[in-house]
Amino acid sequence: MPVSLPTDSEHYYRPLGQGVYQPTVHAQGAWSEREQHMAPASGLLVHALERHEPREDMQLARIAFDILGMIHAEPSTVRTRTLRPGRTIELVEAVLSTGGRDVVRASAWRLSVQDTSLAAVLEDEPMPDPGSLPVWDRMQMWAGGYIASVEFRAVTGSRPGRAQAWLRTAYDPVEGEPSSDLARFVGLVDTANGIAARQHPRDWLYPNTDLTIHLHRTPRGRWVGLDTSVTWGGTGIGVTSTVLHDKHGAVGRAQQVLTLRPRPTIQLVG
Repeated sequence: MPVSLPTDSEHYYRPLGQGVYQPTVHAQGAWSEREQHMAPASGLLVHALERHEPREDMQLARIAFDILGMIHAEPSTVRTRTLRPGRTIELVEAVLSTGGRDVVRASAWRLSVQDTSLAAVLEDEPMPDPGSLPVWDRMQMWAGGYIASVEFRAVTGSRPGRAQAWLRTAYDPVEGEPSSDLARFVGLVDTANGIAARQHPRDWLYPNTDLTIHLHRTPRGRWVGLDTSVTWGGTGIGVTSTVLHDKHGAVGRAQQVLTLRPRPTIQLVG
């Protein structure tokens, strides 16, 4: 039975109250119309983490997402808590559940804000400005409302297994609630596994079971730059590795572990 998701919103989620959020069609997954894409789900969880006992003297430095099961395209509940309080270091958690079952768990280290500008140094090479690049249509091989909600621009020479691409979207995470640049940024990062796909999704399945983001600077603006490499091993495991950029330079890294398998061939009998 087809899933009916709201199409009249310019956001990925609509709040229903008491920590419950209705995904809109823009959050629809790429592997199945019956699931949510991990990208907007991760943006929603960061949005919730930032609203949980906020502190101006702390910043999110590492966010680790574990995907515990299919993120069904239905009303989703988010719970937050502090796992390890501290004066300069603390650990917080947000869990997303659908149908009474936990489906994504995010744990995040908050670290204290310090002035280290005199010692700041950056090793990663910048990406070309997105304004100099044409719109990229290769992502049309992916289905779903989420992919349709994103604008893509790729650097010349991008190929399966290795790609540099810029992403942005006009949609914010939650309707009626102000969103930060960080929540919007993280809400696009999971797309990395799709921009440098080694095989076409009609032939192979390769969803990620996690997403870990390490930041050395809080991103600014709406553009997300993904400098991505994808490695597939010979026993059913792959890794997608990405240097993350905003328009001002590199901001950190992301890693995704993949479970690989060829799509089963349907035999027609007749």
